[in-house]
Amino acid sequence: MEKTIVIIDGNSLINRAYYAMQRPMITKDGIYTQGIFGFLNMLSKIEKDYEPGYITVAFDLKAPTFRHKEYKEYKAGRKKMPPELVMQMPLLKDVLRAMNIKLLEMEGFEADDIIGTVAREAEEQGLLPLIITGDKDELQLATDKTKVIITKKGISQFEIYDRKAMIDKYGFTPAQFIDFKGLMGDQSDNIPGLPGVGEKTAQKLILEYGSVEELIANTDKITSPKLKEKIEDNVQLAVMSKRLATINTNVPIDIDFDEFLLEEPDYDQLIEIYTKLEFNSFLKKLDKSAVKSAAQQTIIDTEAIEKTVIREPEQVHDLKLTEQISIKVLGDYNHVAAPKVYGIGILSTNGKYFYINCEKEETLLAAIDLFNEEKPCFIGHDLKNDYYMLMAYGLVSCSSCFDTAIGQYVLESGRSNYNLKTLAYEYFHESLEDEKEFFESNSQVDLFSDPTEIYSTYGLRWCATVLSLMPVLAQKTEDENLKQVLYEVELPLIEVMAAMERDGVTVDRKELTDLGEVITAQVETITQKIYDLAGESFNINSPAQLGPILFEKLGLTAGKKTKRGYSTSAETLEKIMDEHEIVPLILEYRTLTKLNSTYIEGLLPLIDENNKIHAHFNQTVTATGRISCTEPNLQNIPIRQAFGRQLRKAFVPEDDHHTLVGADYSQIELRVLAHMAEDPALIEAFNQGEDIHRTTAANVLGVPKEQITIEERSRAKAVNFGVIYGMSSFGLSSELHITRKDADAYIKAYFEKHAAVKTFMDEQVRLCKEQGYVTTIKGRKRYISEINASNYMVRQVGERLAMNSPIQGSAADIIKLAMIKVFQQIKEQGLKSRLILQVHDELIIETAEDEQDIIERLLVENMENAIDLKARLVVDLNQGKSWYDLK
Repeated sequence: MEKTIVIIDGNSLINRAYYAMQRPMITKDGIYTQGIFGFLNMLSKIEKDYEPGYITVAFDLKAPTFRHKEYKEYKAGRKKMPPELVMQMPLLKDVLRAMNIKLLEMEGFEADDIIGTVAREAEEQGLLPLIITGDKDELQLATDKTKVIITKKGISQFEIYDRKAMIDKYGFTPAQFIDFKGLMGDQSDNIPGLPGVGEKTAQKLILEYGSVEELIANTDKITSPKLKEKIEDNVQLAVMSKRLATINTNVPIDIDFDEFLLEEPDYDQLIEIYTKLEFNSFLKKLDKSAVKSAAQQTIIDTEAIEKTVIREPEQVHDLKLTEQISIKVLGDYNHVAAPKVYGIGILSTNGKYFYINCEKEETLLAAIDLFNEEKPCFIGHDLKNDYYMLMAYGLVSCSSCFDTAIGQYVLESGRSNYNLKTLAYEYFHESLEDEKEFFESNSQVDLFSDPTEIYSTYGLRWCATVLSLMPVLAQKTEDENLKQVLYEVELPLIEVMAAMERDGVTVDRKELTDLGEVITAQVETITQKIYDLAGESFNINSPAQLGPILFEKLGLTAGKKTKRGYSTSAETLEKIMDEHEIVPLILEYRTLTKLNSTYIEGLLPLIDENNKIHAHFNQTVTATGRISCTEPNLQNIPIRQAFGRQLRKAFVPEDDHHTLVGADYSQIELRVLAHMAEDPALIEAFNQGEDIHRTTAANVLGVPKEQITIEERSRAKAVNFGVIYGMSSFGLSSELHITRKDADAYIKAYFEKHAAVKTFMDEQVRLCKEQGYVTTIKGRKRYISEINASNYMVRQVGERLAMNSPIQGSAADIIKLAMIKVFQQIKEQGLKSRLILQVHDELIIETAEDEQDIIERLLVENMENAIDLKARLVVDLNQGKSWYDLK
């Protein structure tokens, strides 16, 4: 369709795109991008579906148009464009210019007028105009040749109109659509129309009289006296409204259709802008050769690298490794059975590449021996996965020179992914198959084929990308003053995490299944009680069935009803807990069924033949720096419920000669706050070993500590922890069930006594607004794009994050430092005990009974001295024969 010309209403489409996105898209630098992103997706769809030969985009300008001059109230009261969208307009135009797409705009005229003019002249030149807009005003431009596409449901669906489609839908022509708008008006443009005439009446009048002028000339034929009076009293208003609604198709703008021809983009400019906007998905769609040539850095040329494939253990023994090697272990990363290792790719810094085929386990074990003897410093991407698989076969020591996933995480902790494939595109504009994609695409290799060459080549490509990326990320971390958190905290932690995964935690299968049976029986009992109270059986898990039972049959207070029916969320049910005894039973039913499905039925398949669960510990998931745990999430067992606590009884030492020793930081975040805020009262209270909540209550209320009641201490505790998270007086009043006034007075009194805390919190917000990020004790940065949002609620979230992130992030730094120190001490002393779990602020060691005194001393010393704080760190020690005992 080379004669098709696409004419886009720029303002309309970016507005649609902006509001269609459920969540804002924000770059690390705080640039909002969802409007541009949606616009480009729409543009891509149009180009694919209609294959136009010409394309142009028209925009409105701020200057008043001829319509404003005729009617001062034109578009008055229209909601202003939000700042987050305003910032995207010039960036969108930059993208379009880089695409070599002609932009059209002219003072005194709207984009609609320019579009109408271009469409008219295009028809005269024998082209087929295709107008893309979200504005129905432009339906008047439809003809037998000119088609108008109206975007529906944001920008994902389109409705297409020509002259025939208009008549089919409305019963009148596109030209009569102007009269239709003149009669009914347009609220969005503040075109008045005839008072009291809506869409249905306007359509009826146009079908009967044909135009505004004919209607005015034949008012005597109108049977409704009221309507007749309205029309006769507002003749000039109707005529003016029609003029305002009429698109001018004779704008004096220079049009050269050769300038609208679809051309190759300016790749250098486009890649620079896409990189700035973090549009990796669009980078991937560009011409690969052009993208590659525009990259500022390049990946090491793998064609020039000497490759050697090793299959036999004797060949491994002859290898000499350099001090630093890039490594890729190709394997299945299995956590329920012994991981299968297919091969190991090794790229030395001297440019030599070795691929060790591990089809024979003897060859793999020889490679492990080589690593244990020569102790190279490893460079990789997600090294923890490589270490885990090698540790399963005897790797003892792992020194990490660099991990490109960790390096990028330190630079940007808020990213959605750190895949090497993504980073290769971002930094080198080169394509690298994702590991999962690689194995899936090569899973059907013929049983009689040797995949060694395929695996070897992929390993080389991976290692070369990592080695090329390392200096780039190393330089960026230095430029951003992030070397300390990278080299002192994150890189040494990789070995610790891999060892925890390898060692796993032992599970008493019988304890787990017995608890499952108890929970199942309890669920059955509760289910019957619910049925009895409801007077019928129904699917308790179905909101569609539960809602009518609660809010119609039982008459309980309903929350907001949606198209799907009544809300039966936990939040809704908690508000009506006291209205009927069925409600707490439903909440208990949900808790128990989730507990059973997630932590009984969910855990059992994850137990290996040695009765161990090897959870995945993740280093690059949380924006704060906290370690997360998955498959299963052992950090999230709901210990506030009795059955949740009982679950911990199933986690035990591996035999009778071991016990579990746990050390938990006491109020670490409050101690960090005291240190960072340099609050003398808090520091002194902690260093004197006082009950911090009782001391806070005494300071705020101005009474002796011994006179503080349990209720007053509870209030102080809520404020102490609430301050860390930027709690408002509304939040505190809800937490303590007190009036807003009392909560506000308490917070004010707190900050009067702890002025340093208030100063610190305010300073974090100020710094974040100024530089876009906050930092932890070890220099970790968290970028908070919400901090300067125009939306008050979003900005409040940003301010709370700015207050909390330095504290929570510093606590994360400290627990990581403690893990490293404890792990290294155990290894250096040759102890049999093993660090097996990190849960929030607690470390758990499976301890050989003859080493218990050593481990307890080692834990206390290393955790309390992980870092030097003004408010000293304190840990609480516990030991027992199950995790449950570590209270």
